Amino acid sequence: MRIAIIAPLVTPIREPQLGGSQAIVADLAAGLAGRGHDVDVYAASGSVIPGATVIDTGVDSRLLAPLLYRAKRPSAADLALGNAAFATVYAAVGLVPYDVVHNHAFDPPAVRLATTLPSPVVHTLHLPPDPAMVAALDHARASENRPLVATVSRSQAIAWEAWTRVDTVLPNGVPVERVPWSAEADGAAVFAGRLSPEKGAADAIAIARKVGVPIHLYGDPYDVDYAQSLVEAHQDDLGVFFHAGIARTMLWRVMSAARAVLCPAKWEEPYGIVAAEAQATGTPVIAYRRGGLPEVVANRRTGFLVAPDDVDAAARALARIGSIQREACRRHAETSLSLDASLAAHLRLYERLIAPVTLRPNA
Repeated sequence: MRIAIIAPLVTPIREPQLGGSQAIVADLAAGLAGRGHDVDVYAASGSVIPGATVIDTGVDSRLLAPLLYRAKRPSAADLALGNAAFATVYAAVGLVPYDVVHNHAFDPPAVRLATTLPSPVVHTLHLPPDPAMVAALDHARASENRPLVATVSRSQAIAWEAWTRVDTVLPNGVPVERVPWSAEADGAAVFAGRLSPEKGAADAIAIARKVGVPIHLYGDPYDVDYAQSLVEAHQDDLGVFFHAGIARTMLWRVMSAARAVLCPAKWEEPYGIVAAEAQATGTPVIAYRRGGLPEVVANRRTGFLVAPDDVDAAARALARIGSIQREACRRHAETSLSLDASLAAHLRLYERLIAPVTLRPNA
């Protein structure tokens, strides 16, 4: 099968990844290629995906900084630079006879312009509902090349279906077989993710400090003002340690030694890739019951889910995290959160799309 994957262009796809959607694009591309498929990833300049073919679109991600997602802010993706970037991408994609084109970019132009392609198109939605993206999807459905729309969790599908139709759920997964795990842990907690308000780094610190547990935070500034104020607020706190983002292979080793990984999301988390990776390392997760996280964390078996924004409840959960068996976390990742299962679901969908037109779900 010949597959084109359209990556988010707001960052290069390379380690350390800025977010979960970038990580899953890299994993899907390498995984599909490893199963014998011909996969091209159209990505921003500077992208590197071991095991997959990257097509340099010539797009400088730094110029697309205005398109970076901000929680509770309307989409800025109708800017002329977004249209220009994706017009360039799809002009190149249209020259190749792909069996399937799978778009993972967050931007309305990536949806609207895909209607010009002759190949079947899948759009995976990696963010919460946005009016500009809804309008783009409605536009695309009115075209001759109607796309298939997927979300990464059931929770996300329910949220989007209040606005538009969702055709299927394609859960993310982690390459469990590559992730080291440990039955032992040290005394520290870990937070991993971009430093922006919706990821909840400030709440993670508050949770850990209420219990007197040291916390290590790994991530690069996404919202510069937020990140700077967070670091300044804790510069004299001997129990709080900030680290730059690191490659996932290194992060997995860090998480495998942690007492717990904290995921106190301040938004409706579409999936929760860090929570899935943590369990693959054998480390339990404490998370707010938001978005897709209840689909990733087995409450009281691989961690604790508490009410959104309830720092006190999360701190109490951290104090009794020793009741969670680390072997159970690893088993849950193996049976319910694996990349292999995600790849299989993608391939089943692609095979349906390239079947005779009478069998296509949108025909």
